[in-house]
Amino acid sequence: MIIEKSFSITATLIVTAALFFSASSCKDNNNPDNGGDGSDTTAVTASDVELYVTSSNKSFLFTKVDKNFNTKPNLSPYTIKVDKNTEYQKMKGFGAAITGSTAYNLLKMTEEDRSALLERIFDPDSGMGYSYIRISIGCSDFSLDEYTCCDKEGIDNFGLNKYDKRDLVPVLKEILAINPDIGIMASPWTAPRWMKVNNIADLTSYPYWTGGHVDPKYYDDYATYFVKFIEAMAAEGITITSISPQNEPLNAGNSASTVFTATEERDFIKVLGPKLKDAGLNTEIWCYDHNYDVPDYPLTIYADEEASKWVSGSAWHAYSGDVSTLYNIHAAYPDKGIYFTEQSIGSWGYSFDGDLMWNMENCGLGVINYGGSASIMWNLLLDDNGGPYRPNGCSTCYGAIVVSSSNYKTLTYNSHYYTMGHLAKVIRPGAYRIASSGYTKDGLSYAAFLNPDGSYGFVAQNDNDEVTKIVVDDGIKSFSYSMPEKSIASFRWKDN
Repeated sequence: MIIEKSFSITATLIVTAALFFSASSCKDNNNPDNGGDGSDTTAVTASDVELYVTSSNKSFLFTKVDKNFNTKPNLSPYTIKVDKNTEYQKMKGFGAAITGSTAYNLLKMTEEDRSALLERIFDPDSGMGYSYIRISIGCSDFSLDEYTCCDKEGIDNFGLNKYDKRDLVPVLKEILAINPDIGIMASPWTAPRWMKVNNIADLTSYPYWTGGHVDPKYYDDYATYFVKFIEAMAAEGITITSISPQNEPLNAGNSASTVFTATEERDFIKVLGPKLKDAGLNTEIWCYDHNYDVPDYPLTIYADEEASKWVSGSAWHAYSGDVSTLYNIHAAYPDKGIYFTEQSIGSWGYSFDGDLMWNMENCGLGVINYGGSASIMWNLLLDDNGGPYRPNGCSTCYGAIVVSSSNYKTLTYNSHYYTMGHLAKVIRPGAYRIASSGYTKDGLSYAAFLNPDGSYGFVAQNDNDEVTKIVVDDGIKSFSYSMPEKSIASFRWKDN
């Protein structure tokens, strides 16, 4: 796998072109602040290029804009050439987490409203086409109670919790009915308490939800716990595509948590991998699942030949550290995947305009251009009180979508909803990132893709306070677009 960066560098070219869209392209019914649904994902018209635009000032909110191929030969200095003959990583998908709280809120909506919302999010044709979601194994910090799938001592007592049966499983079935090919990642926030000790030196019983380590004598049972969860979900018609051994393994303070040092997770994976294989499961293991600031964690696991062979790649969060960390990870182990699996927003400084740009740079295009294959945000849907959340959980988090708790009908769409939509809509699972090069400018980032159906996908970010013109050329056809200031644009077109 080759590293090819499409990040911008300083250029002296001056943008003089005006916007190519008409005023009719931005309709009030596409603006959630004006009572619309926040998206215009209607069927593609006769235009040559499928184009969607979101701007930080909300003038465009996943607004569909008609765009045709240029009729004259392309000699523009703003040209970005895409080359489908040079392939890089294979893409898995983009989406958000279906937490217990998300599932609860969805089921509080009317069936008609919920169905319309899920189609808008997950339908690859009429909607945004979210293609990868994350769930918890047992409770998370956004569940209605504290629980695992085996709270009574003894692995034979395994069973899906009543909240998962009531809320999560039905919602997942509705999503799969809309998009049967969606990928699902599952992560535990805590091991069953009867498996936990204070540390692996003292091995003192630690029967608490927050903190503690898994006693190595229970590694075999805990690996069986994962197998049983995957099989239980399969019995419901739900395929778990990937797992991580532990959400945020270095965060001892989460309301439900278990600490796994790198060497502990390494040793556990050497038990978990064979268990999955013996059960005939193809579920991938994604190691680490924590912030950019501890890159040595996955490297420790990769350095162990026995553990490494069971691991597909590493999962990352962006609450601390820098996305550039992924460059060295990918360079050191180019055969291992990179997957972004969590980022939340909340009252700690969120603004739509600032986070739209930050999120795409640090969790979207930034991840992709450093070799990443997936990006998943945190809560898909919370209510206007940031919940429901448990005591000691996050009381200041926002969902990618917010639903009013007064009627479970009125919806507000935050930045994460749009960034994931821009990626998912034009980058289908199984697509390959392909070479894209040419015009560069500070604040301009982009990446190109070849989808399984032969169509091209292209996503660009203009983090400038001015319009930025680009011309995209696939070697046969080209089209021009002047990106609004502080905006994201996604393009999809056929090569014939």
